[in-house]
Amino acid sequence: AISRYLNPETCMEKFLTRETIMVIALISLGCPKNQVDADVMCHALLERGHITTVDLSEADAIIVNTCGFIESAKQEAIDSILEACSYKEQKPELKVVVTGCLAQRYQHEIVKEIPEVDAVVGLGSNAAICSILERLTGTQPVESYGAKESLPLGGKRVISTPRHYAYLKIAEGCNNRCHYCAIPLIRGPLRSRPIEDCVAEARWLAGEGVKELILVAQDPTAYGEDWGKPGAVCELLDKLNTIEGIRWIRVLYAYPERISDEFIAALVRNNKVVPYLDLPIQHCDDEVLKNMNRRGGRKEIEDAIRRLRAAIPNITLRTTLIAGFPGETEEQYSELCDFVKTVKFDRLGCFAYSAEENTVAAKMDNQIDEEVKQRRADHIMELQAEISAEKEAEKVGKTYECICDGVDDETGMYLLRSAADCPEIDGSIMTPADTPLEAGAFYNVTITDADTYDLYGYAESKVEE
Repeated sequence: AISRYLNPETCMEKFLTRETIMVIALISLGCPKNQVDADVMCHALLERGHITTVDLSEADAIIVNTCGFIESAKQEAIDSILEACSYKEQKPELKVVVTGCLAQRYQHEIVKEIPEVDAVVGLGSNAAICSILERLTGTQPVESYGAKESLPLGGKRVISTPRHYAYLKIAEGCNNRCHYCAIPLIRGPLRSRPIEDCVAEARWLAGEGVKELILVAQDPTAYGEDWGKPGAVCELLDKLNTIEGIRWIRVLYAYPERISDEFIAALVRNNKVVPYLDLPIQHCDDEVLKNMNRRGGRKEIEDAIRRLRAAIPNITLRTTLIAGFPGETEEQYSELCDFVKTVKFDRLGCFAYSAEENTVAAKMDNQIDEEVKQRRADHIMELQAEISAEKEAEKVGKTYECICDGVDDETGMYLLRSAADCPEIDGSIMTPADTPLEAGAFYNVTITDADTYDLYGYAESKVEE
């Protein structure tokens, strides 16, 4: 399938001369934005004539595109780097390259702590990945850290997701400066991608068979603010909605204080935009939010939720919370628990606060014990599990238009999603495999049973496109 991205003339020339042809395994960790970066690098490598593999033991070089956002992500990245380096025991000439957020954030420390690594490539040097790989002929590690602003906002890429959905990165970096977050330190200030550039890539994705377009950025609702044009995401949605072949458009992440009436109107008038929104509110207590350097308070959060639910009654709302932020009292934590029970988000994730180096919050007094933070986060997830089970049970007997993601290897059942389910984040709707279904096609599915996060049903009919 990857052959459709190759330049036949370039590949044949490289093959005939055997000039620096390498078999490369590319591991990408973390968020969809990081995955898009990996897709751009992968296309560049293929166009150069290199070959990709998913089998690490076959590789001449392993690229680990890392996440470095919070402690658990950093540990996963380190484990992946060490695993890649372990293949040098059987293949000493193997090259291991570290890219992505961890490479940007810790730079010289990676080579110092893991000397088996052959190259560390900061985000600003992603575009030079081919030449860097081809320079790895000696024993000295190569380090390259270009300016963060040199990270491409777009470019030719492969589609590493299943063919029927894809992520469209509309911006890079962030200006919000939340005190707990290291993203601006790693990826720099907000840089919005030109509207026509986004639309052009979306048209290409549609031509490649993509039916569901998922817009990603650190804060899509801030899109265009760096041009002096706040609310530009509304214009972008209007243009994307006209693209033939795209059936669903999903917006990931919308900050409550930027959910204007104009933004809600854009969600309503564009029929391809699914009624689904992720509001990363982090907390509900005004003092905690102020200490986090969030722009709004509880009033703004509740107002945004009220207006969204009034304008789009069937909207699915997801959120992310942080438990145990420095100074969070038992009373403030209890308030957060009551808020969760009252608002009843459709989807919710809660994480124990992670103190990240060089962030304002990491230097605050009143840091909370790890055990207490985790206990609070776990309890909120228990509360949400009850809410989720209740909401999923309400769907039994109803019929939804769903997209088929394929077959689950463990159960042998088909996995489908309604507009309420974001791929790789939310649950699935499972149907028996007695009637063949087509991956990427849409079906009307009637729900027959539910558990905490997943649904079960049967596909009644295929929806004509």
